[in-house]
Amino acid sequence: MGPISALIPAVARAHRTLAGQLLREVGLYPGQELLLMLLWAHEPRSPGELARELGVEPPTAVKAVARLEEAGFLTRERSTDDRRVVLVSLTPKGRDLRGRVEQIWAELERRTVVGLSSADRQRLTDLLSAIARNVGDVGPDPLGP
Repeated sequence: MGPISALIPAVARAHRTLAGQLLREVGLYPGQELLLMLLWAHEPRSPGELARELGVEPPTAVKAVARLEEAGFLTRERSTDDRRVVLVSLTPKGRDLRGRVEQIWAELERRTVVGLSSADRQRLTDLLSAIARNVGDVGPDPLGP
């Protein structure tokens, strides 16, 4: 295995571990904040729509929604337009989490690039974008197992 192909999963695991440590402070697991971000941008949404936007299988999104609902961050209810459709909305607790999650993402970014110059950060962004294009922008399920 080449050095780059070995480093990419190592960095991804370490980054996800750090994200997990930071997110646990607010009762979230890595990937759950991505689902919340979609709802902060626009709600309500169906689990199917959330799955498509996150690039995960619908059962994965449904499971994440259920966990976030159990934690009190989301609610699910039937659409008044189409009773077959379930819509996911934020609770006040879920809305209140936004500022803290944004702070956590800023801290994650800060720790990720600490010691890198502005030029290095831009070059890293360019290189990682190129790698994502090269491998087809395919990766592990962001909501996890």
